[in-house]
Amino acid sequence: MQKPKTQFVFKNRNVTLEKSEQSPTGNCANVNYVIFDIETQNTFDQVGSRDVSALDISVVVTWDSATREYHSYMYDELDKLWSTIEKIDMLVGYNSDHFDIPLLNKYYPGDLTAIKSLDLMVEIQKSLGRRLKLDDVASATLGVRKSGSGLDAIRWWQNGEIEKIKKYCRKDVEITKKIFDYILENKSVKYTDFGTTKELPIDTSDWLKPKRFALTQTLGF
Repeated sequence: MQKPKTQFVFKNRNVTLEKSEQSPTGNCANVNYVIFDIETQNTFDQVGSRDVSALDISVVVTWDSATREYHSYMYDELDKLWSTIEKIDMLVGYNSDHFDIPLLNKYYPGDLTAIKSLDLMVEIQKSLGRRLKLDDVASATLGVRKSGSGLDAIRWWQNGEIEKIKKYCRKDVEITKKIFDYILENKSVKYTDFGTTKELPIDTSDWLKPKRFALTQTLGF
């Protein structure tokens, strides 16, 4: 579907600003990045399509390296997110290349693929030869597990339990951030193979090299 190239008018809506968190890697050699995760209102079966862009966003949670803060955005507050994204060098996520970015791009009036993307699932797959779930990597590397699932978040949406969705989504961003930091510091990540925890080397040599681009779709300059 073709997206309208119109400029958003920012409204005075409250975006949840949550407690700041310092990254042990600082601002990563002056590379500004956002770590993010998305929850949806519906499933593929409910929309009758396997196309990610057929889904609808409920909540987006981000961690911004420039402010060291978490932000929560409802689906109707995304205009508040664009000005942040258009100032960064990189988007960081888990399975974000195949899910989060294509879905968020449905709402953005420009093209988010112009921004450098670091998908941690893809980086792990490059080294291991297969994909690993976020929960499995978090368990082996950090000793923590996710607090729920995407299906839980959809059920909460249907029940109007918005704060539960935000809390769950933020937890996923926290886990993704910790894995990102761990890999940068150790050049590796842990995973479990037939009951044995193993260390997997990860090449991070290109991670902090910014991709030059110009996104001014909503900023008006």
